[in-house]
Amino acid sequence: MRPKNKLYNLAIHGGAGALQPHKYTSKQISEYEKCLIASMTKGQSILEKGGTAIEAVIESVVIMENSPLFNAGRGSVFSSDETIEMDASVSCGRRIKTGGVTNVTRLKNPVWGAFHVLENSKHALLSGLSADLYCLNAGLEHESQQYFKTEHRLEQLHEAMEKDIVQLDHGDKVGTVGAVAMDIKGNLASATSTGGMTNRHPGRVSDTSIQGAGTYAENGLVAISGTGTGDIFIQNVLAYDMAAMMKYAGISMNEAASTVLEKLKIKGGSGGLIAINKSGKTILPYNTHGMFRAWLNESGKIQTAIFK
Repeated sequence: MRPKNKLYNLAIHGGAGALQPHKYTSKQISEYEKCLIASMTKGQSILEKGGTAIEAVIESVVIMENSPLFNAGRGSVFSSDETIEMDASVSCGRRIKTGGVTNVTRLKNPVWGAFHVLENSKHALLSGLSADLYCLNAGLEHESQQYFKTEHRLEQLHEAMEKDIVQLDHGDKVGTVGAVAMDIKGNLASATSTGGMTNRHPGRVSDTSIQGAGTYAENGLVAISGTGTGDIFIQNVLAYDMAAMMKYAGISMNEAASTVLEKLKIKGGSGGLIAINKSGKTILPYNTHGMFRAWLNESGKIQTAIFK
């Protein structure tokens, strides 16, 4: 859908997974909805004033990174060594160019680090301590590891370690966050950020930081941000696979999304995505029980949803 009489559009997600209403109190649901609305409001205000799609997606993601509710930034899950390692990427549809950071441990807002790589680095993706230092030298805000650690996430790690499994954010939701936007000039952009998987091996790289896996944007085509079983997203090159179906086979955005999510499921994965095409149409499909999501309805008002 696209808001009537609006030349821009915006959608966000906060993760897809085994979301079931009985697992959440009304207060918790309200807190999630408030954060989703705050994220959308920030991005929409930028687009309303003529700001760029890339500015809108970054600022929308920052709101979710700053919240302990989502598995990104402050609410990131623990790796097996009880450290926080975060990934993010930003994709500019106008230039078909990406910037990403992976396994950063101190960058307050990894999405800003990804944007800095996009704009200033000779490379597309920086990792680990070198990425942290690169962003620190650029003046981006850093925090101690303690800032990112929460008791809730530590409990999840200990449970996963006892079961000897790697968990997608406790199995209740896949906590990657993301945003897609089209600005008044028709430019498309997407941004995605994550804290990864609970009890993951230190140094594991997620689809979130990889162009064409969990994030992709190309003007005149589509902007995509995904959330789910990241390793299978990488193996399927999921975001680009969807875009390529649209570009080379003329398949509709809806059909392309349905196809890649089915391929994800066949390989044992799960998740969802948000996308905006060149006409400003938005879709938010997933193959799980639910997905934290928000979008603009036909009247340009913010809508939120979590469960099916």
